[in-house]
Amino acid sequence: MGRSIRAGVQATGRVTQVHSPLDPRFTNLISPTQRAALLEFQITGNVDNAASRVGPVLAAVQAAAAAHPQIQMAETGDATINKAVNDTVLRDLHRAEALSFPITLVVLLIAFGAVVAALLPLGLATMAILAATGLVAFTSHLSGVTVQASSVMLCIGLAVGVDYSMFYVKRQREERAAGRPILDAIEVAAATSGRSVLISGLTVLLAMAGMFLTGSRIFYGIGQASMLVVAVAVIGSLTLLPALLALLGDRVDRGQLPLMSRLRRPAGQSRIWTAILDRVLARPALTAAVAVCVLIVLATPVLRLQTATPGASDLPQNTAALQTYDRIQQVFPGGGAPAIVVVEAADVTAPAVVAAGAAFERAALASGQMNQPITFVVNPAHTAAIIQVPLAGNGEDATSIHALATLRNTVIPATLGQVPGVRVAVTGETAGTADFNTLMGQRSFWVFAFVLLLAFLLLLVSFRSIVIPATAVILNLLSVGAAYGVIVALFQWGWGQSLLGFTSVHSVASWLPLFLFVVLFGLSMDYHVFILSRIRESYDRTGQTDQAVVHGIKSTAGVVTAAAIVMVFVFLTFATLSMVQLKEMGVGLAVAVLLDATVVRALLLPATMKLLGPRNWYLPRWLRWLPPTSPSEPPPTRQPPKQPVTVG
Repeated sequence: MGRSIRAGVQATGRVTQVHSPLDPRFTNLISPTQRAALLEFQITGNVDNAASRVGPVLAAVQAAAAAHPQIQMAETGDATINKAVNDTVLRDLHRAEALSFPITLVVLLIAFGAVVAALLPLGLATMAILAATGLVAFTSHLSGVTVQASSVMLCIGLAVGVDYSMFYVKRQREERAAGRPILDAIEVAAATSGRSVLISGLTVLLAMAGMFLTGSRIFYGIGQASMLVVAVAVIGSLTLLPALLALLGDRVDRGQLPLMSRLRRPAGQSRIWTAILDRVLARPALTAAVAVCVLIVLATPVLRLQTATPGASDLPQNTAALQTYDRIQQVFPGGGAPAIVVVEAADVTAPAVVAAGAAFERAALASGQMNQPITFVVNPAHTAAIIQVPLAGNGEDATSIHALATLRNTVIPATLGQVPGVRVAVTGETAGTADFNTLMGQRSFWVFAFVLLLAFLLLLVSFRSIVIPATAVILNLLSVGAAYGVIVALFQWGWGQSLLGFTSVHSVASWLPLFLFVVLFGLSMDYHVFILSRIRESYDRTGQTDQAVVHGIKSTAGVVTAAAIVMVFVFLTFATLSMVQLKEMGVGLAVAVLLDATVVRALLLPATMKLLGPRNWYLPRWLRWLPPTSPSEPPPTRQPPKQPVTVG
């Protein structure tokens, strides 16, 4: 039976370096209880496309299992797990699309009360996603993309595409309702909301550019995908959208929904927002103190943040590859995610290297942190060897990290490291997590500094104030920190595992914290820039900060609320998916946007601006050379050309 399984796997032509437990050289592939055994092999070809080549091997194992029902037989490994991850991500994306687009359309119908007006933002977002997908197909050949890129593109593209076009369409309809001609209303929208979209888009792009400072291929792929979809959304909002508005004219209000139209109120007339704002401005110091305390309390769990590279445990519990992985872990602890020790030498079969390899195996087992089966694979040229070493722990926890440190710092230097001309390196899932965390520790400061500094400078130039960008940075950091804390509590501590349908591995995906920072910092600027632009516009007309704050927030309340609802629901659709890292991403983004649109924009922003008063617009004398970038008032309404009068 064992020989027939081996023959069936080899017959696929997709495997090499087959190690059978029936071979006397590999008796360590048999469990101590004699009730389980491993058949080890490598998938041929490049490791990057192994997931696409493992299918026939899976079929051969399934056929063998069907032929011998009395024996439990299954296959797993890096290629199989990667295939399961790819299949799961693709299935999750289809589900996210099926949920996101209808929910977004419903929210837009409620916000605009008209079918055509609601379809414009959704159409622009869809165009941005499709165009960016085509561009990524090209750029991926330059730096490559990871499985997270498609999910990020859908998530970010739908959110910003809808947001930017909502800002534009809302302002155009507002000006049209005020009596301006169609083209004048579009010009006002371009000079005000269009400018806000440009500033916001540039801020998002600058923030996301920070991913290229990480030195990680994961972030290169996510960075290019997210930046391309944002860039397309901005360009479409500033070019295609006004052209469509001019073409449609008043037909943008076609398909009126009577019930929705009655529920909608004119800008600035929301009783809820008026009541909230009146109370905030009446007690700004108390409001600011309470809001800051709430955000700090929510952010507190981030002090216990632990990250790990997502592996097999990121898959749904009913995935066959994960179930097999778990069984291997039980019978051969660490065998499911072993450390991979790569040895290079002029001849790895030389007596000195072989003796060092035997000493390596003895030292590894003697440490008590590494287990059998330790296997050796030598390439045909005898210039390299791979040693697979099962580590204590589950491959992602602190026990495995400690075992890895022992392997690297004690076992290898005392054995293989003593042989002249031998080069040794360690990789694998645990090593990937440790090295990624080390890299992020080295690069995070520069990424944070890059994003914060460029965002500060962009807002400084845009609003000609040194206080506005300083408060914006602080408020955004508070909302991002609170989102971090919620993620740690829900996913690392497992508080939300029953509600969200996952099993906590007591860590957060290693790529997520830095990704959330750059994306959330950029996205939070959407609302901040849009609201501040209306406040600055009113302040330039009246010179009264309190009045400008009231007018700016009330006049943007409807569109900010609708845009935030769209973002939150889009992001929450990812919380329903099966991949844990996608759940973490969706919940983190949704929580941050919700806090940003409520606690930060509705409470902290007006309270701090009220407390600061005229100091909001302070610009040091040595910076007054900065040119004004915002019009003091919207463009005037065009007057119809005068008709010549004939005097008879």
